[in-house]
Amino acid sequence: MLTLTEAATRKLNEVITQQGESGASAFGLRVSVYKGGCSGYQYGMSLAEKADEGDWVGEFAGVRVLVDAESAPLLEGVNIDYVETLQASGFTISNPNAARGCGCGKSFETEEKAETEGGCGGGCGCGSGGH
Repeated sequence: MLTLTEAATRKLNEVITQQGESGASAFGLRVSVYKGGCSGYQYGMSLAEKADEGDWVGEFAGVRVLVDAESAPLLEGVNIDYVETLQASGFTISNPNAARGCGCGKSFETEEKAETEGGCGGGCGCGSGGH
C-alpha cells in the first residue's frame, strides 16, 4: 500500500505522544484522497481515534497508518517523508500515481483524470498553472 520513511515515523511518534499527553487519544494517522484542490485530487492527513470498517491498517515502527477503501487505489505505492529545511518543514508525499501535480504540492492529477477531463486547463488556484 504505502510506506513511511524513518523521519516521518519519528515525527508522527512525536505528534501522537504529544496528543496522548494532552488527553486526546490517537489510534494512528489517517491518510486519504478526496476530490478537490487545483489539480483534481487533494491529500488529507489527520489523526484518527479508531479504524473504520474496510480500512487498510499498516504499522511502521509503532505508528499505525489507516487508508480508506476509496483512497487506497490512489495511494498505492505512495511514500510519505518528513522534511525540515531552513525555509519550511512538513510531510511530503511522493505518489507514483500522480501524472501531474500542482505547483503548491497539495494536489495532483492522475493520468486517467487528465485523459477524461482534459486536466487542469490553466485554472489552478495556486497560481502555478497546474503543470
